[in-house]
Amino acid sequence: MDGTVNVATLAPSVQGSQIQPLSCRPLRHGAPREDTMNSEHKIAMLGTGFISRFYTTTLHGSRGRDRVHLVYSRTTERAEEFAREWGIPKTSTDLGQAVEDPEIDTVIIGLPNNLHLEAVTAAAAAGKAVLCTKPLGRTASEARQMLDAVERAGVFGGYLEDLVYPPKTLKSLEAVRNGALGKILWVRSRETHPGPHSDWFWDMKQAGGGAIIDMGCHCVEIIRNFIGKGIRPVEVMCWADTLVHPMEAEDHGIGLVRFESGAMGQFEVSWAFRGGMDLRDEVSGTEGTIWLDHFLRTGMEMFTAVGQGGYVAEKAESETGWLFPVGDEAHELGYTHMFIDMFNAIDNGTQPMETFYDGYVVNVIIDACYLSAKSKRWEPIELDEWRGAGESPAAQEEKGPAAQVDDPVEQDPGDGDYVVIKEERMPDGKTKRILKERASGRIVQRIS
Repeated sequence: MDGTVNVATLAPSVQGSQIQPLSCRPLRHGAPREDTMNSEHKIAMLGTGFISRFYTTTLHGSRGRDRVHLVYSRTTERAEEFAREWGIPKTSTDLGQAVEDPEIDTVIIGLPNNLHLEAVTAAAAAGKAVLCTKPLGRTASEARQMLDAVERAGVFGGYLEDLVYPPKTLKSLEAVRNGALGKILWVRSRETHPGPHSDWFWDMKQAGGGAIIDMGCHCVEIIRNFIGKGIRPVEVMCWADTLVHPMEAEDHGIGLVRFESGAMGQFEVSWAFRGGMDLRDEVSGTEGTIWLDHFLRTGMEMFTAVGQGGYVAEKAESETGWLFPVGDEAHELGYTHMFIDMFNAIDNGTQPMETFYDGYVVNVIIDACYLSAKSKRWEPIELDEWRGAGESPAAQEEKGPAAQVDDPVEQDPGDGDYVVIKEERMPDGKTKRILKERASGRIVQRIS
């Protein structure tokens, strides 16, 4: 990428003071480069499936200098076909050979979930910067091993969670950072569609689960970004079931994630939603609300009785009738800003917006969700290491629940001090205030 866009300026809410540095160890790729603006990265793309195609489309679709120089696939035919399509000079069916190629400085992993650990470990051992698709692991244990591997090797580890990078999301995160919504109370993230593209997603052993591990990982990280990555997630309640497909894993899931601040995250996922892909986020705070509709309402609506003769959009179920095409799908789904952020961070020796530690936290939350779905009760989120900068549970407890919310007070010399619960303009033009008397707890109303 050409480095002309600085994601850190678009989404400061997840940078800086909210997150502690991942490691004190220097990155092998961490020293700022003298030729940052002219640097060129030669990338090994591991995988030739749907996500690797999206990644390569993004990298090769701009005038940037970062190019896929080698493609790895488990089959020669797929590797050669992918290389011909994208003008990639090298192919390999040997994972070790691919990551150890001396011309390669960055490895991007777009493989099935069960192959992430092997690929990350090999790339880190080869001293290469590693970018891994979501979810980082099938379990928190796998994710922790990958986090440890990159940190022990001192190499860059970037977690490719694209759905925190769409332009609308970055703008919304900036608004939250600037206080436009006040204290964040509740975040809802929804991803539903008719089901994934490849066979391995439907195999629980390869994928690690169903709709929750596949799409809940997106939702959980969106929620963490809006609530604040420095705020520790503490417990979950989750429902999961297989309602439609003949499979072992779940095709539906709903989860609640409670954070140390009292904020609540809610996710909804389905592999049986009809009508395309539905990506929506809602953010509620004490001073405002944000609604984001990413995919079913794209700003372009088209009716066709005959079809447009090709691909419409990801997970679109029909080529006729009312369609919702996407102008630049990779950009709208966040891939463009995601790779700009990653390669800028590699060049500048800084951490990206999404790190392997973030991927590990997501996997811990997902593990707790699966446990809760089985136990049918709230389950704790058991992080073996917390690197957030939020207040400790003890500090929250000392303050008590009342201190978690802004506490505007109306001073009334006649009747004492009141807390304003609500203020509303009535149809007759008068203002009604609902008040709580501090001394007695009595609720009263006043009209002026």
